[in-house]
Amino acid sequence: MGQTLEELAKQLRDANKKVQLIYAFNGTGKTRLSRAMKELIAPKPEEGEEGALSREKILYYNAFTEDLFYWDNDFESDTIQRLRIQPNSFTNWILVDQGKGVDIVNNFQKYATDRVTPAFNAVYQVTDKDGKKIDVPANSEVTFRVNPTNLVTAGEEPIVDEDGKPIVTEQYDVVKISKGEESNFVWSVFFTLLEEVVSVLSIAEVGDRPTDQFNGLQYVFVDDPVSSLDENHLIELAVNLADLIKAAPPQLKFVITTHNPLFYNVLHNELDLKQKGKKEGCYLLERMEDGTFKLNVKYGDANKSFSYHLHLKRVLEEAIAGSAVERYHFTLLRNLYEKTAGFLGYARWSDLLDTVEGSKDAYVRAINTFTHSALSNEQVRDPSPAEKNTVKLLLDNLVNNYAYWQQDEQNG
Repeated sequence: MGQTLEELAKQLRDANKKVQLIYAFNGTGKTRLSRAMKELIAPKPEEGEEGALSREKILYYNAFTEDLFYWDNDFESDTIQRLRIQPNSFTNWILVDQGKGVDIVNNFQKYATDRVTPAFNAVYQVTDKDGKKIDVPANSEVTFRVNPTNLVTAGEEPIVDEDGKPIVTEQYDVVKISKGEESNFVWSVFFTLLEEVVSVLSIAEVGDRPTDQFNGLQYVFVDDPVSSLDENHLIELAVNLADLIKAAPPQLKFVITTHNPLFYNVLHNELDLKQKGKKEGCYLLERMEDGTFKLNVKYGDANKSFSYHLHLKRVLEEAIAGSAVERYHFTLLRNLYEKTAGFLGYARWSDLLDTVEGSKDAYVRAINTFTHSALSNEQVRDPSPAEKNTVKLLLDNLVNNYAYWQQDEQNG
């Protein structure tokens, strides 16, 4: 029998450690754990009562953070796509009060691409229900400009001002960035905010700080900021996050969750969590068949302590044996195929399906149906009995046809 997420959140809080690092497979409950932690640290006040705002005690980055940003695709005129920002005190403080838009751009271009430049627009207008134009406050939207350059068209006489100096025109295309780039942008906003928070709290004299709104901040919860990064940028982000954690004052505690073993390993090593006295801050989060959870203490990095490919296999076998295959098991199965393909040198994980009888395209379609539902508002049906049987068929294919798994079976 495991524990509830609320009980695990209490365990993390009561550990009172500077940093706690949790490895968990997708679909296990990382995001829900961050919400449980938020409710524990800063519960909503009862009706009629006054209470501190949650942001005064805990900052968290998870799937809900991205909900502060939404696209205006300009379907009416089809000219400019804008990423709108829901009104909130955090982005207002970091963009307006602190003027950190340039730092956000620099962080985005460091982790995503320097071909695209985010531009925080000063003001825009919306039309209310009566047809009246209303100005929306500054920095409430972002456009993304591809290759902005200052140039004069070749062969043309430049336009000059009254002093004879050329007037240079900025030329660029405004684009809608990919979902992965959008996630990187949101992370860049959060990371820039976190850098400023650490800078503010590092000022020893409370009266000398530029703001007092972070004086009571206790926790930062970061849930998987690495889903769309390549390995080089992933390592860079992990190193930068570790440096920020090490620079943070003792009052600030960090909980980091991830499904990525490389990200886990870099943080584990950069934060010296292998050292005696710190190792109890490393965990594997597991979801039990009865819907409860376990935080298993782990020693060493993911390669030494998780055997996460074997864990994936065990979780899938238990679900198959108990006729309890759910949507998230398809994600675990795909992770298993991707790991095996990478180890054996296959270009695509789907190449491993060549050894299965039946339609390769149908198997790929079945897995993709349940692994490409990242959007929070996307509803995906439950797998059919035939699709659940596919999980067993494809797991058997890996174990029975590839030496990588046969060797593990012998070693086990």
